[in-house]
Amino acid sequence: MLCFGTLVLKFSREMGKIFHVVSLKHLLLVSVALNVSLILRVINISEKKILHSNSAHVSKNIQLSSSSLTSFANARIEAQNGEERVINLDHGDPTMYEKYWQQEGDKTTIVIPGWQSLSYFSDVSNICWFLEPEFAKEVVRLHKVVGNAITENRHIVVGTGSTQLFQAALYALSPQDALEPISVVSAAPYYSSYPSITDCLKSGLYKWAGDAHSFKKEGPYIELVTSPNNPDGFVRQSVVNRNEGILVHDLAYYWPQYTSISFPADHDLMLFTVSKSTGHAGMRIGWAIVKDTEVAKKMTKYIELNTIGVSKDSQLRAAKVLKVVSNSCESSSSEGENFFEFSHNQLATRWELLRLAVQKSGQFTVPEFAPQFCTFLRRDFKPQPAFAWLKCEQEEVNDCESFLRSKKILTRSGKHFGFSPKYIRISMLDRDQNYNLFVQRLSNIISS
Repeated sequence: MLCFGTLVLKFSREMGKIFHVVSLKHLLLVSVALNVSLILRVINISEKKILHSNSAHVSKNIQLSSSSLTSFANARIEAQNGEERVINLDHGDPTMYEKYWQQEGDKTTIVIPGWQSLSYFSDVSNICWFLEPEFAKEVVRLHKVVGNAITENRHIVVGTGSTQLFQAALYALSPQDALEPISVVSAAPYYSSYPSITDCLKSGLYKWAGDAHSFKKEGPYIELVTSPNNPDGFVRQSVVNRNEGILVHDLAYYWPQYTSISFPADHDLMLFTVSKSTGHAGMRIGWAIVKDTEVAKKMTKYIELNTIGVSKDSQLRAAKVLKVVSNSCESSSSEGENFFEFSHNQLATRWELLRLAVQKSGQFTVPEFAPQFCTFLRRDFKPQPAFAWLKCEQEEVNDCESFLRSKKILTRSGKHFGFSPKYIRISMLDRDQNYNLFVQRLSNIISS
C-alpha cells in the first residue's frame, strides 16, 4: 500500500511538471504572437531593402533579414527571463563585433616569442620611434582600401587609444609661453568625456571652454570636430571659424559601417581608433595622422613622457587585425565575408528595430538622416551611428536618463554632452541578447 501511494505521488509530481512546461511554452507562444504585426513590419522593410539593393548583396540581405526576425522574435522569449535584469547601454563597449571575429576563427591569431618586444624602441628613424612598422603599414593600407583618409606625406603617431592621442594633441598644439591657458571648445552636443579629459590634469597650457556655438572669447583656441558626431551621429564641420583657431578632427566613426564615405578626409590632425573601427577596444590602440612635423614631434614627446611609448604587443595584434580587415575587403580575396559589409548590415538591422520600437511606443524620437552615396560600399544609405541620440517626448519627463533608469535601462544623460536632459545616448554596439531585450522593453513603454 505504501509503495502504491509513493507511485501515485511521483506520478502526480511528474504530470505537474509536464503541465507547467506546456503552460509556459503556450504563454511564450502567445507572447510572441502578440508581436506579429511588429515582426511583419520588419519583414516588409527588409523585403524593400532587398528589392533595392545590388544583386551582389541580395543573399546577404536575405540572411540578415532572417536573423533579425529571429532575434526580435527571440527577444520576447528572452524578455520572460530578463524582465528584472538591468540593461546597461551607457557605455560604448563594442561587443557587437564578437560575432564577426568568432566566425573568422584563428585568422587574427599571432604568436609573440618571449624574446620579442624587449626593447623600448621600434624604429629609431621614425619621429614616432615607438611605432611598429608593421602596424604603420597596415594603417596606411586600410585607409587606402576604405578611402576615408589621406596618409601620403603625413606622420602617423600611435597612442594608447585615441584618448591619449587627444591629450597629446592638446599638449602639442598649446602655446608653451602663453599668459593663460588656450581655450578648448566643441559644438554641443559634444563627446561627454572631452571636458573631463581636458581638465583632469588642470594644465596651465589648455582649459575647457565649453560649447563652440557660444564661444566668443578673442584670441587662439582649439576646436574639436567629431565627425560623425558622438552622440548624435551627424557629420560635422568646424563652428567658430576664426583665423586664430586650431582644429583637431576626431574621426573615430568615419568608417562605412556607420556612415557613407564621401571623400578621403584631409585635415591637419586626424584621430582614429581600433575600438570603433574593428571593435577591439581592449587593445587600447589608436593613431593620429598628422600633417605638421613639429606637431608630430611634440605629440610623440607627450606620449614618451606619459607612458614611454605604446605596447608593442598591442600594436602587433592590431596590425594583424587590420590586415585581415583589408584582405576581406578585396574583391578577389578568399578571406571570408567583407568586414564592413557584415558590420554595416548588423547596424542596419539594429536601427530598423530601434525605429520600430520608438514608433510602437510613441514616447520617444530619434534623429532622421539623409542618405548619401558611399564610395566604398558603392550605394546610397542613411547614417547608422554607433550611438542613438534619443529624446523623451513626454511633457512630464524632464530627465530622460532617470525615467529610463526606472525601467531598468541605463543610459547617459544629455547634460553630460552639454545638452538638454530630455535627451539620452544609447550604445548600439552591445551584444545581440542585450540589445534585443532593450528594444523589446523600450517598445513596451507606452503612455499611461
